[in-house]
Amino acid sequence: MNTLNQAHTIIGSSTKPGIPDADMRIDSNALFKNGDVVLILHRGEQYSLRRTRNGKLILNK
Repeated sequence: MNTLNQAHTIIGSSTKPGIPDADMRIDSNALFKNGDVVLILHRGEQYSLRRTRNGKLILNK
């Protein structure tokens, strides 16, 4: 099993179109285990996903 699969939290599977299966969900604690900012490369552009002290998420380009 690879590292990404180990980080998944399985919530339950979905059969509705457009809603990811539980295998596609990643617990936010796994994303933010090294700090409160995660850099994401999407289509050649860099974004930052930040967790606020109130537990909200903010995505910036």
